[in-house]
Amino acid sequence: MAAPIVIVGTLDTKGEEITFVRDLIEAHGHSTVVVDCGVLRAPSVAVDISAGEVAKAGGGRLEDLRSKADRGVALDTMARGARKAVHALFLKTGIGAVIGLGGSGGTAVATAVMRILPVGIPKVMVSTLASGDVGPYVGTKDITMMFSVVDIAGLNRISRRILTNAVGAVCGMVEQEIPLHDDAPLIAATMFGVTTPCVDRVRALLQAAGYEVLIFHATGSGGRAMEALIEGGLVNAVADITTTEWCDEVVGGVLSAGPRRLEAAGKMGVPQVVSCGALDMVNFWGIETVPEAFQNRLLYAHNANVTLMRTNSEECAQIGRKLAQKLSAASGPVTLLLPLRGISAIDAEGLPFHDPEANAALFRALRHNVAPSVKVVELDLHINDPRFADAIVKHVLEHAPPVAATA
Repeated sequence: MAAPIVIVGTLDTKGEEITFVRDLIEAHGHSTVVVDCGVLRAPSVAVDISAGEVAKAGGGRLEDLRSKADRGVALDTMARGARKAVHALFLKTGIGAVIGLGGSGGTAVATAVMRILPVGIPKVMVSTLASGDVGPYVGTKDITMMFSVVDIAGLNRISRRILTNAVGAVCGMVEQEIPLHDDAPLIAATMFGVTTPCVDRVRALLQAAGYEVLIFHATGSGGRAMEALIEGGLVNAVADITTTEWCDEVVGGVLSAGPRRLEAAGKMGVPQVVSCGALDMVNFWGIETVPEAFQNRLLYAHNANVTLMRTNSEECAQIGRKLAQKLSAASGPVTLLLPLRGISAIDAEGLPFHDPEANAALFRALRHNVAPSVKVVELDLHINDPRFADAIVKHVLEHAPPVAATA
């Protein structure tokens, strides 16, 4: 029998809507598991995993949560319990998909459940918050956010249409057969617009050699997503060409991937080839958003919505030390490639971010602070020179598993 579609919601306030969704899913021929995360009162409809079970799994008692006025504590407990309950179900029977519907509290709980599940399991969240910043809810997982338009407070001509569309979406995801080619080793690579020529060539060469290449846009969320997939054991080797997210983490830009960037591969022992792509720039949004402290710095309008600030020598040295620290802690093989003639498309002689002194500070900090276990290769090439991409591929192939090994 096919794995069930899990429905997560607060049945104390959303019982009618969840029942509507459940009936539509079952009309498509799929089984369902309804998880009740409501604490206000007992539901008027049948559930498969009760609020009491969820509260207990979260380390609390439903009676206590109902008697307390602290809604935040209740939501945290139910989110924790729902994650445990759904994860146990995933391990026992598997899960075909997850669908949630709710306002702020329901969205927080349901997406917390979704984020513990592997990428690839369909996840649809119908939410009153889906037209705003959904980053905290989505995290690094493939969650589809659908704006409910009207509040999820009873059934009407709008909510019926939206919920019906959501059911169609999640059932379609479950029913769609995916032509997978899972026999090739996976190599993760990072890219920015200013390192695209290099990464495109690396990807083409690795694919021609029989590898599957995952490209992550180094915009903060891209780096976090890559780290999560590596930590999940899905990646066989890493070509971390574009480590620019460290500029935003160290200096204070808007596209940081957080302080754990460059940790997952080292922790998992995954081979890494790392370079300095776009370490010449910190990202801000429109020019008007650049902090006052940076107004006199070298700024470059990448487009109307993105402003780049050139990293100076002091910042480059600090970034270099941070990268060296992360790479030195790796348990697997690490090769660091330094492109001595420029680290981005706008860092070359005659271009806006050409600053040999800043680059020298970066390279010096890397050389002097990496552990002996890190192999450092210096090339008198620009990062977008095809020969630099060829060198990256050469070093990736030194440690990546052979294609035949997984055939």
